[in-house]
Amino acid sequence: MSSSTPTQSLVQPVGSARVWGTALVVVGVLLLLTYLVAFDQGAISRSGMYLHELMHDGRHLLGVPCH
Repeated sequence: MSSSTPTQSLVQPVGSARVWGTALVVVGVLLLLTYLVAFDQGAISRSGMYLHELMHDGRHLLGVPCH
C-alpha cells in the first residue's frame, strides 16, 4: 500500500498588483522624461535658457542628434 501526499505547485506568483502598478508608473515616468529630453526640441524648454541647455546636454549624453 502506498501513501499519497498532496503535491505542492512549483509555480510561484511573480509579484503583487502593487509591485506591477509601481513598475508601470516608474516606466511611464521614464518614458516621459526620455521624450522630453530626446524629442522635445525646445517646446518645453522655452521658459528659460537653463532648462534649454539642460535638455540640450541631455540629448548629447543620450547620443540623440539635435543639430
